[in-house]
Amino acid sequence: MKINNKEFLRKRICIFSGKDIDPDSDEQVENILRDKFNIYLPQRNSLNSSLNSTASDHEIIGLILQYRTLI
Repeated sequence: MKINNKEFLRKRICIFSGKDIDPDSDEQVENILRDKFNIYLPQRNSLNSSLNSTASDHEIIGLILQYRTLI
């Protein structure tokens, strides 16, 4: 069984976060970044905008952004 890239990214995100999260859920993403990584996102008009502005702060943010751009 071949694993697709989106599922691979999701598994990496879950490994980083230490729990099973849905990277498409704004609430779950904000909670895990704040609670596990002590990353507070700046206020922007969308979560993706906030993530983009802090993408260099931690590898998990880049993984979440990659995940969210895949169909």
